[in-house]
Amino acid sequence: AAQVALAWVLAQGRHVVPVPGTKRERWVTQNAGAARLRLTERDLAELRGLPPAQGSWE
Repeated sequence: AAQVALAWVLAQGRHVVPVPGTKRERWVTQNAGAARLRLTERDLAELRGLPPAQGSWE
């Protein structure tokens, strides 16, 4: 889920840069994997269709 979230942020455009925090080396490796994950337009549409997270700013 974290890789998909980071890939979604990366898909928002070159002007958006995720800054994930981590305390464990294994999470750094996993987070870096998000850069290789390519979301399709269908993937992005499905993500846009999800309800807002509980406690979100919207």
